[in-house]
Order: sequence, then structure tokens, then C-alpha cells
Amino acid sequence: MTTYAVGDLQGCHEEFVALLERLDFDPRRDEVWLAGDLVNRGRGSLDCLREAMALGDAARVVLGNHDLHLLAVARGGARIKRKDTLDAILAAPDRERLLDWLQSRPLVVHQGDTLMSHAGLPPHWSPEQGEALAEEVAERLGSERSGAFLEGMYGNEPARWRDDLDGLDRLRAIVNTFTRMRFIAADGTLDFSAKEGLDSAPPGFAPWFQYPRDDDPRLLFGHWAALEGKTPGSRVRAEALDTGCVWGGALTALDLETGERVSVPSRH
Repeated sequence: MTTYAVGDLQGCHEEFVALLERLDFDPRRDEVWLAGDLVNRGRGSLDCLREAMALGDAARVVLGNHDLHLLAVARGGARIKRKDTLDAILAAPDRERLLDWLQSRPLVVHQGDTLMSHAGLPPHWSPEQGEALAEEVAERLGSERSGAFLEGMYGNEPARWRDDLDGLDRLRAIVNTFTRMRFIAADGTLDFSAKEGLDSAPPGFAPWFQYPRDDDPRLLFGHWAALEGKTPGSRVRAEALDTGCVWGGALTALDLETGERVSVPSRH
């Protein structure tokens, strides 16, 4: 059995199929961890959802910000954006089955000393705390109040985590951390304005992986295509998976045992 972690698909279905073929991936034997953002921007978002769902237990998938946006558009009353490529999903005959499956995915996969989320894990959260906080969001997504949560999920506040946060503020802070985090301040405040490379850090902010931790988990994340799969200056065991397939880069798989990376070029 081989376990691979793959960066953001974002609708790159042809490349996903090509990558699995290159890996000689067999769902009866192997496992693939998908770092979120299965959909949006690319032309094959519907097929990516269907492909991932068809892999069954061989695929472990976390939610990214684009996946949550799809759910918010379909079930939370959010407006579709000009650059979105979600129409095929919303019009698909199997949309409800696909959306139910997506909505049941977690924000975190945690196994042994390895944790994967879409955007990473801040230094002030242990893997165990992060997993517990992610479960709070999963419980709300699986409840009758999921629509209200998806409707109220958007926003940049609160930008800094506090243990006494409650209600939608608490859930929003958890979601923003796991799906939108890039640069943070020493006190854990998130910045949502800078989205490019490391030289775009606002004053007083640094990439979350450049802060030390008291423990030593292996942290897998996508979300940040501008890093091109690298984590310069990292002070933790962080491994970037998003190599910008939808932007003309590549789709990359990381063998979790050997550390070997295999990529296929974008067809966009």
C-alpha cells in the first residue's frame, strides 16, 4: 500500500487522471489524500468531484475554501462569482449526491504524526486541538443548521483566535484558519490581503510555517500556489502540495513514505 498526498485539483480533471495513471494508483491497494479545493477555476470541476467520490475509502479529502464556496452557493444563498466555474456542478443531475458527499468531508485529516488541512496548522494549535476544532465545523455542516452556517461563514473577523469565541464567530475563525491562512502575526492574527509569494508579506506578518512550534508534527497543506511546492525558511515540518495546476503549473503527488514527488504538467 502506498499513500499519496495531492495538491489542489481546482477542476484539473485530466491532469488528476493522468497523475493517478502515472502513479499506477490502485484504489484496492493505495490511498490518496486530497488537500482540498477540488473545484473551481478549472474546466473539469464536476468530473473532479465525481472522480474523487468514486474512489470511495481510497480517497481522504479535506475541504478547501473553494469547496466551501460551492456549498455556500448551492445551499447557503451565496452568489456565484464571475470567475467561478461551478455551473456544471449546479446543473448536474447528481448534484445533490455530490454536494452531500462534499459537505460530509472534514477540514482535517490526522493520522499518526501527520496532519493535512487545506491551508495548514497555526503554531498555537496542536494537531489534537486542530482536529477537535475541525470536528466542531463538521458537526455544524452535518446538522439542520448547516444552511445558516454556510450563509454566515463569510468574513474576515475575528482575525485572531480566542478560546472563548462562540457561535458563528468561532466557526468562522476555524474555517478561515484551515482554509485561508497564509501570513500570520506573532499573536496569531491572520492576514487576508496578501496572496502571492513570500515577498508579499505585510509588515509584522510572516508565513505560518516560519513560526516555531513546541511539537513536531508533519503538516501537509495546499492553498498557496505561489509557493510552487516549497516552504523557504520553514521552522516546522511543513510540506506544500499546491503547485498551481490550474494556473499553468503542475499537479503534484507526494509519497508520504518515501518523500518522493511526482508531477504532471498542466494542460491549461
